[in-house]
Amino acid sequence: MLVDSHCHLNYKGMAEDQPEILASARDNGVSAMLNISTRQSEWDDVIATAVREPDVWASVGIHPHEADDHHGMTSELLITAAEHERVIGIGETGLDYYYDHSDRDQQKSCFREHIQAARATGLPMIVHMRDAEDDCLAIFEEERERGLFPVLIHCFTASANFAERMVEWNIPMSISGIVTFKNAKDLQSVASQIPDHLLLVETDSPFLAPVPHRGKRGQPAFVRDTAQFLADLRGVSIEELGALTSQNFYNLFTKAAP
Repeated sequence: MLVDSHCHLNYKGMAEDQPEILASARDNGVSAMLNISTRQSEWDDVIATAVREPDVWASVGIHPHEADDHHGMTSELLITAAEHERVIGIGETGLDYYYDHSDRDQQKSCFREHIQAARATGLPMIVHMRDAEDDCLAIFEEERERGLFPVLIHCFTASANFAERMVEWNIPMSISGIVTFKNAKDLQSVASQIPDHLLLVETDSPFLAPVPHRGKRGQPAFVRDTAQFLADLRGVSIEELGALTSQNFYNLFTKAAP
C-alpha cells in the first residue's frame, strides 16, 4: 500500500492521459493520490477528478509562483472551496525565493491567507518552500502564536536545521524523487533521520521523476521507486515504508481516512 501525497493530475500532459496514468498507479500498489491545485482556475477540474475517481483527493490553493495573479485571494474563498467533501487540504502555498515569479510581500500575504484557512478548517496546509527558510520559519512562529494549524512540508529539500524545527513542531515532511538523485546526499542524510511518524512520500508529478525514470514525465506510479529508495536508506522493507507513510497520510489528512 502506497499513497502519493502530492501530484498534479490535471496539468497539461497529464490530463490527456489521466486514465492510463491512474491505471499504472493502481497497478503499482498506489491506493490513494492527492491531486494538488496551484491556482484558482484549476480548482473545479481538480475537484472534478476527485469526484470521478474514488482513490483521488483534491486540494485548493495558490502556489507562490501564482501569488501576483491572485491579489484577491482570501481565507474566506479557500474555506468555502474546502467545504467540498473531496477537498482534504489547503494548498499548495508557501514561499519561493529561488524563482521569485511573484513579489515576495505578495507571496507572504497569500501564504498567511492559507494559514488562516488551515486554522479555520482544520485541513492540512501543503507548503512549498524554496530558498526562503528564514521567512517561512518566522511566519510559522508568528502564526502559531495566534493558534495552531496543521501543516505538511511538501517536496522537502530544506536544511537539516529546518528539518529539526519541523520535528520540534511535529510537522510532517514529504519526500519526493529528488532523494534518489546522485547529488542529493544532504537530503538523503536528512531523509534517513526524519522520525517515522513525520514521514510521507510523493511524486510531485509530472515533475521530479525518480531514478530510474529521471528525465521522463513523472507519474504517481513512480512513488514506488521513491519509497523503495527510502526504505533501503532507512533499513526497512518497502512494505513497512509503504504502510508507515500511508498511515501518516491518513493521520494528517483525516478527512480522507477510511
